[in-house]
Amino acid sequence: MARSRVALRRVGALALAAGLLTTGLTAPPAHADGPGSGSPWVVTLGDSYISGEAGRWAGNSNDGESLIDALGSTAYYDNATHTAEQITRCHRSRSAEAYIGGGVNGMNLACSGATTSTHSDSSGNFKPGIDFYSSGGDQGQALMLQNFAASHNVTMVAVSIGGNDFGFGSIVQKCVTDFLTSPSWLPNYCNDDSAVTSNFTSSNITAQRAKIAQAFRNVAQAMTNAGYSPSSYKIVVQDYPSPIPTGSGFRYSQSGYTRQSTGGCGFWNNDANYANSTALTLIDQAVAGAASDSGLSNLVTLRLASAFNSRRLCENTVGLIEEEGLSSWRSAGAVDRTEWINQIRTVTTIGSNFYIQESIHPNYWGQLALRNCLRQAYNGGSPRGGVCTRSGTGTNTNGEPVMALN
Repeated sequence: MARSRVALRRVGALALAAGLLTTGLTAPPAHADGPGSGSPWVVTLGDSYISGEAGRWAGNSNDGESLIDALGSTAYYDNATHTAEQITRCHRSRSAEAYIGGGVNGMNLACSGATTSTHSDSSGNFKPGIDFYSSGGDQGQALMLQNFAASHNVTMVAVSIGGNDFGFGSIVQKCVTDFLTSPSWLPNYCNDDSAVTSNFTSSNITAQRAKIAQAFRNVAQAMTNAGYSPSSYKIVVQDYPSPIPTGSGFRYSQSGYTRQSTGGCGFWNNDANYANSTALTLIDQAVAGAASDSGLSNLVTLRLASAFNSRRLCENTVGLIEEEGLSSWRSAGAVDRTEWINQIRTVTTIGSNFYIQESIHPNYWGQLALRNCLRQAYNGGSPRGGVCTRSGTGTNTNGEPVMALN
């Protein structure tokens, strides 16, 4: 790789978006329905891991966007005419998991970059939290849910929240920056940087767990306000899947810059191990703990930590489109031979249709895998929790990767 490109990657790592976690809202038709009346609806709330962030791209390639562009330029357009986003950069994609079909309608109220509380990001983009915020037409997701559920028969609410409260985006930024700015003979690890470890102190875990638990209670309060009893719907809380393998599972050496310049996965082995065994584990434990702390009798959990194993970014069991000798994402077997997680991108997004915030999120295949999991959690109208993992090759009749909920 040319030195200038390495330099670009180094500089770009410093610009990685902190709001990496992200989600879709499709304007519904007019209804006279309400609690217990009319066609059933599933509503999704939370951050980028349920909004559909990165859902435009099917696999990864360095040979051209057209090889992996599954949904095209309107992928995140969620207004009634599919001409724009209702909330800028929420990235609610058409491949998001809300749309389970089978006679069940889907409403995506999640937003990439969302935390438990409403805020605006560093670019001034509105990020609705799981709260009742209301100002100048802007609303928090709990209030959006309340208003929607009052006139639609919502039977399940799926929630993904907490990753951004733990600084997921800034952790990725720090790890990639450390990888690109230190040599393999003297690596600078992110797992001992205070900017990373401060997210996982006992006191911060306790604080974030409490915020997440309150977010779940806000969901229940929204449904109560809309006229629902706890027995008339279920809250399905999902945790986060592992996006990268442990150190021994990478297909690119950690020597040189190939791991980032080619694979888009600039983590030292040591940091990848930390991300899986410590960071992800503690975040998922906090989400599970918060679900329990919420005290809600109609809440179940959907465990996703291992859902993408052997299909993760830079894992040695899959490859880029061109590495696998495929002509595009439509090629036979592409779902099993390519990655379900988007590359980590930096300023190389300049002049392209990629967004930095799409980095390290489930792509088109990953989103459809999660949709399969959520449909199984819906369970024909009797929602249940469980552990969702890959259970075969190819796709089902809905074009989704084959998954199993146990």
